[in-house]
Amino acid sequence: MGLLDSVLGQVLGGAQPQAQDGGIGSLGGMGGGLGDLGGLAGALGGLLANNGEQGGLGGLVSKFEQAGMGDVIGSWVGKGENAPISGGQLQDVLGSDVISSIAQKLGINASTLLPMLATLLPTLIDQLTPKGQVPAEGLGNQDDLLASLSGLLQKG
Repeated sequence: MGLLDSVLGQVLGGAQPQAQDGGIGSLGGMGGGLGDLGGLAGALGGLLANNGEQGGLGGLVSKFEQAGMGDVIGSWVGKGENAPISGGQLQDVLGSDVISSIAQKLGINASTLLPMLATLLPTLIDQLTPKGQVPAEGLGNQDDLLASLSGLLQKG
């Protein structure tokens, strides 16, 4: 089972997504209508990719710093324990518009999305920054990032 599958399993109370598309699972058949993980990976790409809406990982770090939570995202990038974040804190950092847009793309509501993001983002950012720092060149464009996410999904 891949990293994202594992984390989503924890978030969704142990329900395991079905694998398809080379390791990117689908949650559509779980009765919750949560869309598919490809959509989730695309949404995360919008947050983390250099050509995403937030200005890449560097832009996301700046948003956290402006919200007084630079130490939280710094713990995800750095080595060591990842500091937790609540869905409410994440909404404060990203803004309601960004959260609503991602939720709409995935066909879920914000109250379902926020705990998922609060669990996924620390783990993904930690995995995507193995050297403990934001790469000077960022994480790449969305295609590069999706390839990295796909690789992480298949590692589990």
